[in-house]
Amino acid sequence: MEARTSPCQCRGLRYPSDLSDAEWVLIAPLIPPARRRGRRRSINEREDLNAIFYVLVTGCQWQALPKDLPPKSTAHFYFQDWDGTLDRIHEALYVAVREAAGREASPSDAIIDSQSAKAAQKGAHRLLLRASMRARRSRAANATSSSIRSVSCSA
Repeated sequence: MEARTSPCQCRGLRYPSDLSDAEWVLIAPLIPPARRRGRRRSINEREDLNAIFYVLVTGCQWQALPKDLPPKSTAHFYFQDWDGTLDRIHEALYVAVREAAGREASPSDAIIDSQSAKAAQKGAHRLLLRASMRARRSRAANATSSSIRSVSCSA
């Protein structure tokens, strides 16, 4: 009986969330350069992104990162420091996958089924009612407290 291999082993990667060489070529230019002051960057940006993607894909805690990935403090620091970088990476990979599938870079149509539309309308209606009830209660509470203040001040 043959042992089954996972898709990430077939691609030569340790984890399913690891970046392939083709993905890395696409997103390497999107990584912000190191700051001019302070110590030189001594991390491997690709490994750091692999650690960030591992946490995002698996949903594990930062403390649960495997030992063969960068330390949690390093990965978490760059996760917070690279403001907007992950959005740009997502967009670049999204466009590349759509173009590889023979589609346009951005979708031209959207489909919303009637159940989703009904559920969204009901949810919005409840939220509007709840917000308006809060506003009415606060106005009534303010009127009561101001009338009590005016009575107590005039006495």
